[in-house]
Amino acid sequence: MSVTVKHLLIGSTEAYSGKSAVILGIAHQLQQRGIGISYGKPVGTCPSEQGDCLDEDVQFITQMLQLPAEHVSPTLLSLTPQVVQGRLTQQDTTDYRVRLQEESIIQGVDLSILEGPGDLHEGRLFSLSLLQMAEALDASVALVSRFSPILLIDALLSAKQQLGDRLIGAVINDVPQDQMHQVESAIRPFLEASDIPVLATLPHSEVLRSVSVAELVHQLQAEVLCCGDRTDLLVESLKIGAMNVNSALKYFRKAHNMAVVTGGDRTDLQLAALETSTHCLILTGHIPPQKSILSRAEELEIPILAVDLDTISTVEIIEQAFGKVRLQEPVKAENMRQLIAQMCDSDRLLQKLGLRTPAPAK
Repeated sequence: MSVTVKHLLIGSTEAYSGKSAVILGIAHQLQQRGIGISYGKPVGTCPSEQGDCLDEDVQFITQMLQLPAEHVSPTLLSLTPQVVQGRLTQQDTTDYRVRLQEESIIQGVDLSILEGPGDLHEGRLFSLSLLQMAEALDASVALVSRFSPILLIDALLSAKQQLGDRLIGAVINDVPQDQMHQVESAIRPFLEASDIPVLATLPHSEVLRSVSVAELVHQLQAEVLCCGDRTDLLVESLKIGAMNVNSALKYFRKAHNMAVVTGGDRTDLQLAALETSTHCLILTGHIPPQKSILSRAEELEIPILAVDLDTISTVEIIEQAFGKVRLQEPVKAENMRQLIAQMCDSDRLLQKLGLRTPAPAK
């Protein structure tokens, strides 16, 4: 057991890069190797305007890692318009640097893993940007960056310039299979030569990019017409039903675990969707489905949702949901655990942190 707890901040070059999932995978891997860890998310994300709720990512990761309460650092604030306004008007004069230092003193662990803000700048108003937190805690930093053939390298080089030697590595996330060779043969060597160690290159995963039916219900403010107990199903793709039924069948059969958006009057397309790999049927137009459709959906255990939106608005909201997917399903957690176990160089991470795996008990 280390006398002094080390701190690892895991940040990202842009929001929704997959930090929470990577943290869960890395933390689990280190636990498996006997490293005692704590976890926290100083700057939270909370839908409440008061910023007074417990961050859902913190709840989920704490549960999945089976961390005791004393090994979870509190979230200091959630960035809401009201919280920002309080800072601007000096109603909030808290020294968050001092609070961060005080709340990050965790006993009985080797490594404190803290989740950084959405990007390199978020939280600066409160002295809680990624660099400010790293300096306050004398922490090492690892970055998660979603793959982009154009922006990835510039983003990481810019981060390296800001973070300097505190940056001990990067995880390149969501790499399409047809781009993996380019990443391994050109991008990784370039980053390594630029003193940015690449700890892992993680392939694109449909599971990790999926959205639960429950999340779609929330985002669309939809009414669940049947199979309300099946909203844990994950949707991996979106299809729009607006063609003739023969074309629709060919179109639907190319997809897997999809959500289909179609008009409430298109019984033919609704039935075609139910007979293919559909995890959710979303009806627009304020027209209730026929009883035969509801009956067939109940048999197949496929939720049907009704929305008070037109098709274009519905599709836009769903596409935004895919771009801001959250971790909070066990199947996603297990998927990331497996990816990290296969792809992440945990030996190198431990070496960069100056940690050793405990010797097995004799």
